[in-house]
Amino acid sequence: MELTLNNAVTMPALGLGVFQSTPEQTTAAVEAALAAGYRHIDTAAAYGNEREVGEGIRNSGLDRSDVFIETKVWVSDYGYDQTLHAWEKAAGKLGVDYLDLLILHQPAPDRFERTVAAYKALETLLADGRVRAIGVSNFMPHHLEQLLAATDVVPAVNQIELHPYFTQPAVQVKDSEHGVLTQAWSPIGGIPFYPGWGEDRRSVMEDPTITGIGQTHGKSPAQVMLRWHLQQGRSAIPKSTNPARIAENFDVFDFKLGADELAAIDALDTGVRNGPDPDEAREERFAMVIPEA
Repeated sequence: MELTLNNAVTMPALGLGVFQSTPEQTTAAVEAALAAGYRHIDTAAAYGNEREVGEGIRNSGLDRSDVFIETKVWVSDYGYDQTLHAWEKAAGKLGVDYLDLLILHQPAPDRFERTVAAYKALETLLADGRVRAIGVSNFMPHHLEQLLAATDVVPAVNQIELHPYFTQPAVQVKDSEHGVLTQAWSPIGGIPFYPGWGEDRRSVMEDPTITGIGQTHGKSPAQVMLRWHLQQGRSAIPKSTNPARIAENFDVFDFKLGADELAAIDALDTGVRNGPDPDEAREERFAMVIPEA
């Protein structure tokens, strides 16, 4: 299943995420995903595993053009010249001469002028053919409006935290208004590793509504959630390093959720964010230096 971006580039709707996959795990996970049928891999400079993603793609035996590679520029590399260099670092680690999608990892509103300069560098990379599409991540509606007012190219993608317990309807509406594709990170709600995880958090994997729908279709809760994303026109990038789970997450194209089932999942939204607030400055984290190689 492919989605067409606002610049007519097509992107596989379902991709493998590698956030918090160790370098040792990443190459094998990418190989397993590509063997299972995935053709879209999402990584980031800040994950520290771009090199291993590239190794996994090369080991697969697939042509470079057969795999849609998405990565992200970290905040410490924001600024026009710095972001042009960030492309060089990413392409070098991945071992490629172009990227399919390059996005800004955070809005970083405490230094938004640098965010804008970074995005203008993405526009240059797009015009030069070094990337096929550009976008953003974790941008809230006000961040997107600020960016659009200062730049020329509408982002192709906005990657945000999005799962049944946190659906961000206002962001989805704003993205849609501008022709920006919403892409879900943590699409099955599997983010217990952020600060604040505790007994008051519920696992969406155990939600009775989702497990019940899964039983109806003979599918796992994760498969139900991924199908929910795809049927509503979103891209999703589930993360796993378990080959069986990776394959299971891709096995979502042989069933369809009914309108009532989609509505029941939509109704689970709690409005509670699990990941970091994009409006909060995280100076120590933002200062993390991305190595040259």
